[in-house]
Amino acid sequence: MAVEFESVVTVSAAKQIAESLRAAIMDGRLKVDERLPTEEELAQRFKVSRPTVREALKRLAAQHLIRSRRGPAGGNFVSSPAPEEAAQSLANAATLMVAVGDISLDAMATARLELEVVCCRLAASNRTDEHLDAMRRELQAQRNAALTDEEFCASDIRFHRAMVDASGNTLLQFLMHAVVEALQPVSNMIIFRVRDRQAIVGFHERILHSVESRDAETGAAALADLVAYTRDRYREALERRADRTG
Repeated sequence: MAVEFESVVTVSAAKQIAESLRAAIMDGRLKVDERLPTEEELAQRFKVSRPTVREALKRLAAQHLIRSRRGPAGGNFVSSPAPEEAAQSLANAATLMVAVGDISLDAMATARLELEVVCCRLAASNRTDEHLDAMRRELQAQRNAALTDEEFCASDIRFHRAMVDASGNTLLQFLMHAVVEALQPVSNMIIFRVRDRQAIVGFHERILHSVESRDAETGAAALADLVAYTRDRYREALERRADRTG
């Protein structure tokens, strides 16, 4: 491998080595499935100890940028992107930012509406029978009054995920994973006592029918009504909480 790396200072050397290797991966100097130099070779190139290199490699492994393989042909190799893991990391970050108040639920709801409307328009054109079947299964499950709140929430997420998947756009699917997975559990946790499940089912029925009949405008209207309903219930839940603590 002919990739050249700059020397680093001793302080935070592991972090700097990890960042240098990460940059080489991100800009294509290190290719997917390419074997990295050995720990000894990296230690010599960066002029640090092997434990420092080992720590840098651990950082890259934690970011799913490299993977290790044992045996005679083993070593550390550049990993191919794992969309599910990356999307979940994005969702976790978004959930944390909502939890600490860096992102408001209202801002998340607005983002969800705008992105999901685009997905709905694409789904109306690109959906398959498999996508429709997945949405129907979740809608049928949501009509079951015996579902716990947690089960209803999980089905709610799966319904919207199926609609987003029907868009056929991988970038939107990636982005919406964070919005749906982060927003809905948090908002459902707040509004589950004041929401009407049948109202949610009604919105979902309208969305499914619009995708099934390839009527994107009706779907966009149903999504707008769903987000407006969720916002109203969120405000109602906060008002009730304020009354109890006031």
